This record gives sequence, C-alpha cells and structure tokens, in this order.
Amino acid sequence: MSAAAPGGIAPVSTRVMNLSHLLTGTARRHGGATGFVWGEQSWSWAEMEARAAGFAAALAAEFGVSRGDRVLVQSENCNQMFEAMFACWRLGAVWVPANFRQSPEEVAWLAKASGASGLICGAGFADHAAACAGTVGFTVAIGAAEFAEDYEALVARHMGAAPAPVAVERDDPAWFFFTSGTTGRPKAAVLTHGQLAFVVTNHLCDLMPGTTEDDASLVVAPLSHGAGIHQLAQVARGAKTILPAGTKFDPAEIWRLVERWRVTNAFTVPTIVKMLVEHEAVHAHDLSSLRYVIYAGAPMYRADQIRAIEALGPVLVQYFGLGEVTGNITVLPPAHHHAEDAAMRIGTCGFARTGMQVQVQDAQGRECAPFETGEIAVIGPAVFAGYFDNPEANAKAFRDGWFLTGDLGHMDEAGFLYLTGRASDMYISGGSNIHPREIEEKMLEHPEISEVAVLGVPDPVWGEIGLAVVVPAPGCRPEAQALLGWLDGRIARYKTPRRVVIWDALPRSGYGKITKKLVREALVARGEIEA
Repeated sequence: MSAAAPGGIAPVSTRVMNLSHLLTGTARRHGGATGFVWGEQSWSWAEMEARAAGFAAALAAEFGVSRGDRVLVQSENCNQMFEAMFACWRLGAVWVPANFRQSPEEVAWLAKASGASGLICGAGFADHAAACAGTVGFTVAIGAAEFAEDYEALVARHMGAAPAPVAVERDDPAWFFFTSGTTGRPKAAVLTHGQLAFVVTNHLCDLMPGTTEDDASLVVAPLSHGAGIHQLAQVARGAKTILPAGTKFDPAEIWRLVERWRVTNAFTVPTIVKMLVEHEAVHAHDLSSLRYVIYAGAPMYRADQIRAIEALGPVLVQYFGLGEVTGNITVLPPAHHHAEDAAMRIGTCGFARTGMQVQVQDAQGRECAPFETGEIAVIGPAVFAGYFDNPEANAKAFRDGWFLTGDLGHMDEAGFLYLTGRASDMYISGGSNIHPREIEEKMLEHPEISEVAVLGVPDPVWGEIGLAVVVPAPGCRPEAQALLGWLDGRIARYKTPRRVVIWDALPRSGYGKITKKLVREALVARGEIEA
C-alpha cells in the first residue's frame, strides 16, 4: 500500500484501464458497425480490433516489444497508424507519433530523445527510416518498401492472435506528445493511461456532449497530435472516424464527406476553419448534420468567427489547452458563440473545463485580480506527468503544483479566460509591454486584410518595434503606409507597428497553425530583418 498524503488515505490500488480497452469494448458492442473509413475503404469495429490485436501480437513475438518500450511513428494519416496506437497500448508500450512533415534529421533526433526501440514508418519516408536506423532496433513499413517488413504482412501472419492487455497503473506512460518546439527542440510530454482516460471523458462531456454510435467524425488534422486525441474519444462512444482519401487539404472533399457520411463533429485549427468556410463548396453541400466544429491551437479572430457562424450555424466549439494538458484547460461551447457582438464575450476562449482549475498568476504565483494580465496556470487530472528525461524543463514548467502554460491572459469576474498571447510573443518597445494579438485583432477589421502576424523586432532606439506581416484579402492590394494610417486613432500610438510588409501567404506549421517562430524565420530568409 502506498504512503498516505497528509490527512489522506493511502490508495489500495493505482491500477487503471488499459486504453486499448476503448477499442475492445466498442468492438464488443458494435462489432459489425463501420468504425473507420478512408476514402472508399472501410473497416468495422470488429475488424479494427482484430487488426490491432494481430499487430500487437506481431510486435511482441517478432520484435520483443513489451511494457514501457517506446515505438516511434512517422506516417501520414492512415488506418494502420490508428490501429498501431491501440496495439502499442495493448502491450503496455508507449506510442510516440512524430509530425510527418519533419525532416529525417529531426525525426532521428526524436527517436534518440524518446529512447525509441522501434519505428513504424510510411513507405514514402525511406530517408527518415534510414536516419533512425542507427537508433531503433526494428522498423515496420506501412506500404511496400525495401527498407522494412510490411505492416500488412505482419498483421496477416498474426491475425487471430489476441494477447491479453497488459495491466497498467494510472501514471504509466501511454503517449509521448511532442511539443511543436516553438523555442528550441521539441519536448516529449508524457501522457499516461489514467490521464488520457480522464481527457477522453472530458472531451465527451465538454466538447461534444451526446455523442453516440450514430455519430461520425471527420479528421481534418494529423492524427499524431490533437486529432488523434479527438478520434480516441470517438472510439470510446463508437462514433465512426472518416479519413479523407487525399493527402492534401481539399475543402471541396471535406464538405463532400460531411454530406455523404452525415458527419456530426470535426476537430481542427482556426486557420483551417477559415479556409473551409471561405471555399465556395461550403454552399454546395448539405451540412445540416454538423453539431460541433471544434477548433483549438490558437484563438480564432473575431472576423473569422462571424464568417463561420454565418456559414455553418451555431456549431462552433473552442477549447484552449496545450499538448501538456491534452487540450483540457477551457471550453467555449456553441451557446457562447454569437455573430452579434452584443451577445458574445468577444475574445474569450471560455471557462475552465470540468474537473480542471485555471488561474491567472503573477510572477510570484499569486492569483491575479479580474482583468489583470498574468500567466495562465492550471491543475487537474488532465495535466501531463512531466517531460520525459528533462528535469530542467520540468522545474520551469511547474510551480507549487501548478502547470505554467507560458500563455498570458486575464479573467473576467465570471471566470471567462481571455488570451493575450504567448509570453514569448510579447515584446517591449520604449519600456511598454506590447501584446501582438490585440493589434492583430484590430488590423483584421480592415476589409483589405485576410491574415496578419505582428511581432517585435530589434530597434536601436526603442529596443523593439512592431512589424506587421500582412496577407491581403482576395482581389485587394493594400498599401503599407495606408494601413498604418488607418490604425491611427483605432489603437494606442505606442502599440502601432512601425513597419508593414505584405506577403502572399503566411508560413504554417505542420498542424496548420501560424507561429511567430516560422514568421520570424521567413523574415530573416527574405532579408527583412537580421538573424
């Protein structure tokens, strides 16, 4: 029996459900129903369970994978990638998905940093497999490839085998969720079986209540990160997952699939929502089945919110949450989204998720007063176990038990949270703290601007000045000086950017997000600023 906390009772057991049971249980209840669709192919829940169990047997028998082993995954979205997650968990192994858009050298670093014993790799990523070969003990290829044995051959050889799920404890690692690495190298956030079980429950409670086996969910993001968590919640309720056939983002295909499969929910990021509702196909299909279009990863600009509500109706759900908290910090459900400004708390990312506590804290860890800006901190069952093999990062990330997100914001009296931006995005000009998001929101009110990113760049007089990178709206050709003149009187003069550059598009991460790191790198590459 574990030692008791002061004034508490020692738990008799910390054992929890192995997450692989989510698929097993759904296959028992709805075995013949469609569970996964990819293009024109589909698999029933029973077939998914049998294939995952067969691959688990192959991993154990042919490669010796067992509890605690890490298995790296370098693959675009596919059914095998999804099955492999449950196969790893069945053995008590840790699923370690990489962003498939990363370079071979970057993925090789992930293999080493995670201590991966093996690699599951798409056939089109031979260079990635070669880069990892010196680190991992085995490689499995998804698709025909000379560099490794085929996934399908392994499944066929072990089909019918069903190794018993390994007993796991609440804090046993299940998923190494690599951060996007906005500063320095990505870090592996350790997500556990107990934590993820809470996250799945919370997603179903707060993001898409009422989800059942009659629902369908469309994948509009890589399964390696937030979309994978989202689809795990679908498995728990027997809702089918729909995977687009193409590898490139195609709004017309997305809306066609919504109509064909009567899709009820989808998870994505604000920039993707923007592109979807601006595409002409949004008006060509029956989208009445949609109940929840969930967006996260960044706040949605007000102009984009209005456009999405007008196109789709009351279906928007926002959540705020880092990978380290698996998205579980705040939620803003459809009832709190409105096209009319007077009916909405403009700029909020919602209130605390069920079972989670959120505070805005000052530098000493004291709770800030309403509307006072500070760092957002969170505690609760969704908080990760820490960064793998990184005590320095863990020491910086936690204070008195609170996880420090690195995001700045404030709360109103009712507990609704408003994001100001990343602490790393804030810049100081002439001694004043400037938060880019406020400026970006204002600039997007200009009818000739489609997207904008504001960041601080060095200046010999002011220390830093604001530089705005602007993408024009279709058919528009705004002038830099005219844009700055338009801001006069609409925002405090000290916050007004000193420079504006106009680009055809902003760089995006592998998950569709616009990050200041990528914008800054592009500015350097174009010679707009010095490195």
